Parts: sequence; structure tokens; C-alpha cells
Amino acid sequence: MIKKYIQGRVSIFIDASNIYHSQKRLKWQIDFRKFLGYLKKEVNLQEIYYYTARDLSFAKQTKFLNFLEMIGYKVRSKKVKFIKDKNKEKEKEGFHKGNLDVELTMDVLETKEKYDTLILLSGDSDFEPLLQLMKMKYRKRCLVMATKHSISIELIKCAKYIDLKKLKFQIQK
Repeated sequence: MIKKYIQGRVSIFIDASNIYHSQKRLKWQIDFRKFLGYLKKEVNLQEIYYYTARDLSFAKQTKFLNFLEMIGYKVRSKKVKFIKDKNKEKEKEGFHKGNLDVELTMDVLETKEKYDTLILLSGDSDFEPLLQLMKMKYRKRCLVMATKHSISIELIKCAKYIDLKKLKFQIQK
């Protein structure tokens, strides 16, 4: 299905946080082994990156990330930070944060000679300037994959959009 939108060599960049929320909306999970197999059949895959915040105390996540690396994903991660909410009275109130948008952007730019088409799995509007740069200055074809409710209008306007729901039967766990 995606073959008709691709040109030449392809690299994939996955914003795990965005895809996590997409899966919640879809009410089904992506099987990342099936996803990789689907991509290898459809495109001339060069590299596939997976960006996530990491909780070192969460053994299940560590096992999953090790599995991704074992089957060929390049995992980029950093430790989750706890941000204390100064407006709360209780010591333990706050939120966890771990954003890898900068690391994803750096990899897109640093590996640009290895691909002709980049596929971004994210709906985050923060990536619009990156995709515009890759299209205009470096003449790369850009696709975004996300769900209808997790993709920004900015990304839809600047890249070919593929709804993950359309790939359900090929990539569902």
C-alpha cells in the first residue's frame, strides 16, 4: 500500500510516545516485528529508528527495547525525568517527561545521504519545520504515519499522510 508513495531508499523514524497514544486510540497494538517485515517487503529499507523515554526500573520496557534492537531497530532512548509540580503541596506530585524530538531531528539530518524518502511515525506538529527542510532543501520525499486523531494539520499539509488504521491487517499484534 505505501509502495506507491515511496521513492528510492527509505529510512523510518518512530516517535514512540506519539505512537503509544495512537495505539490507545486505535484500541489495538502494532506488532513491531510484523511492521518491520511489512516495510522490508514494501520498500528499500535502509534504517529504522525508535525514539523513547526509558524507565530503567521497568523491566518489561527494557525487554521490549532489547527485542527491537535484536530484530534490527536502532533504539534511541534517554532516562525519564520526574518534574516536580511546585504548585502542589505533596512532595511526590508532578509528572514524568522524556522527549526525544531533538535526537530524532539530529538523526534525520545526519543520515540524510542514506535515504531518498523518510517516513515519520508521529503526528507532532513540532516536526513540520524538519519535514519542510527535508523536502525543500534536500529534496527528500516525506511521509507521515499516524492515526486520524493524533496527527496535526501541519503535518498533513506538508507530507503524504498514511493512517495507521489502513495497515491494521498487516501490522496488528
